[in-house]
Amino acid sequence: MSCRCSSRNHNKLFTSVNNEDCKTLCECNIYPSICLSLNIIKFAHIIITDRDEEPATTQPPPLHLVPLLTVPAHHGNRQTASNQASIYKGGDELLSVSQRRQHSSWSEFWSSPSWTSCLLFSGICQWQCVNQPGSFRCVCPEGYQLQGARLCQDINECETGSNCRDDQVCWNYFGGYRCYPRNPCHEPYVQSGEGRCSCQSPSACRGLPPTIVYKYMSITSERSVPADIFQIQATSVFPNMHNTFRIKAGNEGGQFFLRRSSNISGMLVMTRPLTGPREHILDLEMVTQNSALSYQSSSVLRLTIIVGPYAF
Repeated sequence: MSCRCSSRNHNKLFTSVNNEDCKTLCECNIYPSICLSLNIIKFAHIIITDRDEEPATTQPPPLHLVPLLTVPAHHGNRQTASNQASIYKGGDELLSVSQRRQHSSWSEFWSSPSWTSCLLFSGICQWQCVNQPGSFRCVCPEGYQLQGARLCQDINECETGSNCRDDQVCWNYFGGYRCYPRNPCHEPYVQSGEGRCSCQSPSACRGLPPTIVYKYMSITSERSVPADIFQIQATSVFPNMHNTFRIKAGNEGGQFFLRRSSNISGMLVMTRPLTGPREHILDLEMVTQNSALSYQSSSVLRLTIIVGPYAF
């Protein structure tokens, strides 16, 4: 008498014992090369496919440090896997057809150029990973240089050499630089200092702020919010004066909020993440009042925010 063991569970192999009972075989003893060094298979993203069923998947590890490997379903001597070439198992090997033609063993496959180190170490590079035979290297986008082996550091083009003219000032931001006029003033304003424009004619500047100060800053793309990014502060303090702060222009999308920190300062808060490369120009206004003297005046700080193209 003989008996045949059913293999309803495709993850298990069975054999008969004394032609009567079935017990589980230890595939690790039968196929010792299936589990490779460094426990790579233990963390693999496994796909099990049955001919009549949808693929059931297990989630990959959070850091995605391993390649996508497949465990096929049995259909006679031929096995199939979702989105993969047909796979055959013989002895201690488990390779796709195209790989099986090129490599005679797992060890030869892992050491060959067809194996991608970047797939194994996905996420190890801050920007991009480039495969090399048996290894990999990290590269950075334009405007950055490699710091160490995997991080990208912004290049300050204003120090290394820019194309700005003599009547322009260079401003470095994350991933590049821009040239701005040394004299940003437009009539009826005249330059009264570095980045400062003043109106010398009260009649011509009626209804306009007497001074406009130009400032620049840079931030990375997709910065976490809320974030305090810039402080505005009064340069002169007088008795019995009350100062208020507001965003006068440039905040149509509602990405910013100006919080009053004290009577002489306010803090610009970014309330929504910004994606670069992009430039935001905000007019931050400080209004000074003295009710006893019926006095009111205002000054504007024109802030240019350059958002870099990357999150680093």
